[in-house]
Amino acid sequence: MDPLQDFQDGNILIVDDDAGILTSAQLFLKQYYSKVYVELNPQKISNHFKKHLIDIVLLDMNFQKGKNDGDDGFGVLQEILKIQSNTLVIFMTAYGDIDMAVKALKCGAIDFITKPWKNEKFLTTMETAIKLAESRKQVADLKNSRQYYSENEAKDVEGFVGRAPEFVRVKQALDKVAATDANILLLGENGTGKGLAAKYIHQNSARSERSMITIDMGAISETIFESELFGHEKGAFTDAIQLKKGRLELAHKSTLFLDEIGNLSLASQAKLLSVLQNQKFTRLGSNEEISVDIRLICATNMPLYEMVEQGTFREDLLYRINTVEVKMPSLAERLPDIPLLMQHFLSEYKFKYKKTTLTIAELEMEKLKRMNWPGNIREFQHAIERAVILADGIKLLASDFQSSRFKVEKFSNADSLDLKQMEITFIKKAMALHDGNITHAAKELGIDRLALHRRLEKYGIQ
Repeated sequence: MDPLQDFQDGNILIVDDDAGILTSAQLFLKQYYSKVYVELNPQKISNHFKKHLIDIVLLDMNFQKGKNDGDDGFGVLQEILKIQSNTLVIFMTAYGDIDMAVKALKCGAIDFITKPWKNEKFLTTMETAIKLAESRKQVADLKNSRQYYSENEAKDVEGFVGRAPEFVRVKQALDKVAATDANILLLGENGTGKGLAAKYIHQNSARSERSMITIDMGAISETIFESELFGHEKGAFTDAIQLKKGRLELAHKSTLFLDEIGNLSLASQAKLLSVLQNQKFTRLGSNEEISVDIRLICATNMPLYEMVEQGTFREDLLYRINTVEVKMPSLAERLPDIPLLMQHFLSEYKFKYKKTTLTIAELEMEKLKRMNWPGNIREFQHAIERAVILADGIKLLASDFQSSRFKVEKFSNADSLDLKQMEITFIKKAMALHDGNITHAAKELGIDRLALHRRLEKYGIQ
């Protein structure tokens, strides 16, 4: 390893009752690793774990003069593993013998070096330990991220198909930027496939071996935004009963997808901007800065440029997230793709609901192209699923795909075409359908969350 190259990741703690050993080891390792801490008193080791994210401990085996049996070190080792079970411990001793080395490994240490050390052997041992620590982190991150990662992500991308000129143009643009680390802003109406486009970008990027991490900004409140994004230390607040890694940390070396970015408050925008500028953040309840390497994809159906003019969205954040800007076409702009989308979704739901003989005639497919799909692909997909569930025969008709959820009911005034009353009815139906969830109801109605808030207040709908 060249001392002039960039510092390596990894937090190292050296514990020894000899100040000279501590200074020598720290000065040597500081040439290669940016975070090297030292401690003379083994009883104070826990303080370092509270302040820092310790990966590796270099531990002396004897802390009492005249003793050389290693019992002191073995006892401290057990205490370290109680504090943080995945810590890698390397023993150091001036009395190196094979029996003690074997005992050290059996007790949980990963390696054993003698003092005085040879620099080359010392550095090789540290390189191996750092690689092992990184490997363990990746396994832990993968486990933690499964709650945010759909196992069907790769399968979902199979539905990102189309031959309509507008879609082909978009896909070509995504193919160009996917291989880069450029930040991407996806714009477009609700239901146009912005989330699927984000998955497509990630699957075709150099980061695809790790899970894409998603945050729906419209579904989390401002009060939990920081905890979700940055994570928190145990005891950081009342309900913080254990350490939690935030989505930023889980997205290290991968892709972070911020859906509904337009819903972010100005205060939260400032915090996000700081992370994007510095590529560093701090968990709640901690002073330890954590560096991250993420590729950012954002999506919204909201008019961000108008919001900048109105002072509700930061201009500097907008230009940070839209290195490449792509507008997803509505389903009305890609009607030639309806047969392809039908084939994909129909195949999926026929298998799911065990109705494998279902078919739809080409004539009926043409009728579907003339129907209005204000909810775009999401509405079209839901209509197909519903039609398959309710199908009695083996042939589907265009009429089977008509949505019944928002049919205008007969009012007491049966001939009324009052637009206000129709809007109130639609809003009430959407709110009822989604149990009062404003974000989901807004998506169903094809409007943004703020617009639905205004209508709820305007009409006094609870």
